[in-house]
Amino acid sequence: MNDKEQMSLFDLTPSEVPLTELPQADRVAETLADKKTARSSKNSSPAVSTSVPANQQFANLDALRDAACNCQKCPLAPTRTNVVVERGDRKAKILVIGEAPGEQEDLSGLPFVGKSGQLLDKILESVGLDTNKDVYICNTVKCRPPNNRVPTEVETNTCKPYLLEQIRLVDPKIILLTGATSLKSILGVKLGITKVRGQWYEWEGRLVMPIFHPSYLLRNQSREQGSPKWLTWQDAKAIKAKYLEIIAAESVTETVLSAQTQIEDNFESVVPLPSQNSSLVSIEEDEEF
Repeated sequence: MNDKEQMSLFDLTPSEVPLTELPQADRVAETLADKKTARSSKNSSPAVSTSVPANQQFANLDALRDAACNCQKCPLAPTRTNVVVERGDRKAKILVIGEAPGEQEDLSGLPFVGKSGQLLDKILESVGLDTNKDVYICNTVKCRPPNNRVPTEVETNTCKPYLLEQIRLVDPKIILLTGATSLKSILGVKLGITKVRGQWYEWEGRLVMPIFHPSYLLRNQSREQGSPKWLTWQDAKAIKAKYLEIIAAESVTETVLSAQTQIEDNFESVVPLPSQNSSLVSIEEDEEF
């Protein structure tokens, strides 16, 4: 399958998306603050809050989900239908962060299940990534803002401990930031997504790439070179390449460690180490002479 055929896999128009049946959630480069800094392939991000106080940390993702589902800390709580926490593999190496739940997400309790979410799935599937096994998906805020407006700073800051804890507990190698809201929340920058998408940044020992939000792609259907869809296709290929690079590096490390363990086991079987008692006997026998 050539590039054009693969790219066509995430050709999704609003009329093609059935929304009648949705899954239900279980209860369970550069420093962007300084535009004068030279560009590089791996950029650093401005200092933002990246950790949660120990007394606010969760033992596991189930505990986090329970706390989030009962949260009443911000003005979004009274108007929500469901708290939207997560979907995907909790051990995934890729974590996707969106903006906020929309209407369909609010009804189902799962992130990215509406039109944008289905397009996100197609984009990842076009490069062989399974959203059930290879990816963990969440949002900057867990409750739907009224009329799908952009979350306020108070709302994102109130919800941020949940997001940071999700990152800590999933422990991904790659984080994808879809759109400007998640970009600002994690990297702390206000630049438009078009200026930074497709670039790798290093944040808290993880690789981070901002990408276009799928809803933006739904509004821009062109696949011509340089179009948002074409650029997203380039980003998807770069993400898959980095993912495979990480998998290969981990495989080599595991092979080396396994070989070292095998060598040690073989050595001990050929040259048994003297026990403590045998050492004492040897000393006593020497003393007799």
